[in-house]
Amino acid sequence: MSITRRDFLKLSAYGFGAAFLAACGYRPGDTPPPLDLTEMPALSPTVISQALNELGFSAFANKVTTYRDDKYLHVESDGMPNHNMMVGITSWQQQVPLPQPYTGSNAWQIPLQPVLAKNPVSTKTNLYRGAIAIAVNGVPIFNALNNRGDDAYLFGELDQWGGHSGRADDYHYHIAPLHLTEIVGMDKPIAYALDGFPVYGLTETDGSPVTELDEFNGHFGSDGSYHYHGTTTYPYINGGMRGVVTVRGDQIEPQPHTTQIREALQPLRGAVITDFTEVDSTHYSLEYEINGQKYYVNYGVDGHDYTFEFIDASGRKTIETYHSHE
Repeated sequence: MSITRRDFLKLSAYGFGAAFLAACGYRPGDTPPPLDLTEMPALSPTVISQALNELGFSAFANKVTTYRDDKYLHVESDGMPNHNMMVGITSWQQQVPLPQPYTGSNAWQIPLQPVLAKNPVSTKTNLYRGAIAIAVNGVPIFNALNNRGDDAYLFGELDQWGGHSGRADDYHYHIAPLHLTEIVGMDKPIAYALDGFPVYGLTETDGSPVTELDEFNGHFGSDGSYHYHGTTTYPYINGGMRGVVTVRGDQIEPQPHTTQIREALQPLRGAVITDFTEVDSTHYSLEYEINGQKYYVNYGVDGHDYTFEFIDASGRKTIETYHSHE
């Protein structure tokens, strides 16, 4: 019997609790007070040049559109990556990836002039709702800890890319998308934190090893500018907001809303996602197994209409349809 690194860490750190999944959202019973840091005095300002803000995104021009105003770089996408999704998840709450309307007034907003905060916000105790960064392929990145405060990766909640689908069937990462480095190059960011500071991969932009990182997984480069790094251990991505942000309801504002077309579902004990296929640009098929028996969720999007076909191990089919007014 072989034990993977993930299995070993799960057994040693968390035991049988890994069988349970809570979808992304509030921790039970929490009602965090509004936290507004927009007026905090800055330690020092950092301006990201126009060229820097567009580095990385151009590699995904077929999926991501960017434009700017005086304050923000706006990033439009549907939140669906070019790579496969969901395969390998062993703790699944039955949500699937659906395109999201991250466009227009609902686009992602990255500050053009990020400013270091006097009182940074840590993801260890904050930001359990919503995204903390946006990857350059247009996929949001959430806190590495789930809404229970547990490491989502170690609990088997993530696919091979570090992502899964949330309560609104919205696909997002919970760890740094380090695979994007191979596409954009080590000299470009793989993501941007919502405070405006860039996130790089496992090396510095010149390929040299990363020097000591602070508790937020960031440091100052040789040019004096602050940036984060993705890592293979916790916190994996930016471990908080070293820059000034506004936090309300335990999430950063402003940020886009998702379109939830059906009720959030419950964990399906024993399910292992074994395959995911993009049939075409609007139709998908997810395969999972329970006790060695295969089940399928086939679904499609036609404008504001959504059709789900559920096929159980005996071949019996159930159809569900939903309509979005957005």
